[in-house]
Amino acid sequence: MASSNDDTNNVNNDNDNKDNGNREPLLKKHYYENCPGCKVDRAKEMTQGVPVKHLINIWLITLCSSLPISSLFPFLYFMIRDFGIAKTEADISYYAGYVGSAFMFGRGLTSVPWGMVADRYGRKPVAILGIIAVIVFNTLFGLSSSFWMAVTTRFLLGALNGLIGPMKAYTVEIVREEYHAIGLSTVSAAWGIGLVVGPALGGYLAQPVEKYPHIFSKGSFFDKFPYSLPSIIISVFALFVLASCLWLPETLHKHCDSSESHQDIEASDNRNMEKIVQKDENLLLNWPLMSSIIAYCVFALHNIAYQEVFSLWAVSPLRLGGLNFTTNDVGNVLSISGFVLLIYQVFLYPAMEKICGPIRLSHISGAITIPLLQSYPFMALLSGFTLHLLLTSASVLKYCLSQTIITGLLLLQNKAVDQHQRGAANGIAMTAMSICKSVGPAGGGAVLAWSQKRLNASFLPGSHLVFFILNLIEALGVLMMFKPFLAEKKTTPSEQLQ
Repeated sequence: MASSNDDTNNVNNDNDNKDNGNREPLLKKHYYENCPGCKVDRAKEMTQGVPVKHLINIWLITLCSSLPISSLFPFLYFMIRDFGIAKTEADISYYAGYVGSAFMFGRGLTSVPWGMVADRYGRKPVAILGIIAVIVFNTLFGLSSSFWMAVTTRFLLGALNGLIGPMKAYTVEIVREEYHAIGLSTVSAAWGIGLVVGPALGGYLAQPVEKYPHIFSKGSFFDKFPYSLPSIIISVFALFVLASCLWLPETLHKHCDSSESHQDIEASDNRNMEKIVQKDENLLLNWPLMSSIIAYCVFALHNIAYQEVFSLWAVSPLRLGGLNFTTNDVGNVLSISGFVLLIYQVFLYPAMEKICGPIRLSHISGAITIPLLQSYPFMALLSGFTLHLLLTSASVLKYCLSQTIITGLLLLQNKAVDQHQRGAANGIAMTAMSICKSVGPAGGGAVLAWSQKRLNASFLPGSHLVFFILNLIEALGVLMMFKPFLAEKKTTPSEQLQ
């Protein structure tokens, strides 16, 4: 009996050993020596703290890309006026919308190809080419002497600047999983700050001969090209960022055997088969991804339309329902908004996201935004310090709420796909978002021009109309963030082992 029990125990031990042998490969990771992605993964395992260096690189690259997008809004009204293409003053906003839309239209045509290039050749080359496009075409836009030159240079700037989508994928690849929230928050913060600081630079630096005659003299280069200084400053900043990109680590896995993917490194044969099936999956059928992209696009449309409308409305004369602000006044409001947004995204958002979760926090932000926006037309009744204080406070709150929603949706998008699809997934997101954003400035400018022609209407007169339409778009986006429309990807047991 004792011998029989011993034989049974030996058999059980052998089975346990076999089971352990079968399970070990599931947890064991293998790295390829010359693969840049493997080097990054190995470094992530060895580093436990917050990757501050990587976050700074991500912040600078994203900021470089976002600064030119809306830097033109404070002076675009005056630029279109100087081109002499608008027949009436109320038509200026109409033509301004087309210049504002050209960038997003160009980016919408090329975002998916740039994502595919990033998945094939790496994130770093796309980032470098995007920054070069900023340096060249942003500078040329500042030198525009006609309406069509402005439209063309903005279109090329958007079409050849495809780094935002790949940078979102890069962010979740360069940092450990526990830091994904702060990583994407860094992207969102840099993006949001660029969309605020860019217009601030445009407001302060446009028409420098008129504002700073003791520095810039009549008849000088900046007198001939009064809107070139903001573009030149942004391009010089981009040049320094380009130099820093030379030391940017690549995260894409490149193995000598083309049949092996990143999943082959970390998984057993069974998990390999699961990943291969996922790789052949159509991203357009991934509803957690597509639902977050659709909601993201609605808010992107709202945000870009708001940015254009706000600047054009603020500098419009009082007789058209505007605030009669100077470009410096707009710059003051937006620079304060950008500073507060930076503090919020870095210090407050990560803690709030842990407490409430990204979706619930987005619900709250959307609900607050609607009454806030509808209060804007009533601010035109104020003047002096009270007007500046309330408008600045409203602007700060609006930008913080908007970035809260965008960051939450970015988290959902990148969790909905695996690494080998993130570039393409973000390319789809950027294409859809760019198409919506190309509609935003043109639509916002056209609606503002229309509203300024119906100041005496009985229903939603003047600027009340344009902010009401902005609120309709916001309300649609808020509804899309609820189930059953918005879906979150369920984590499988195999993904939990990664």
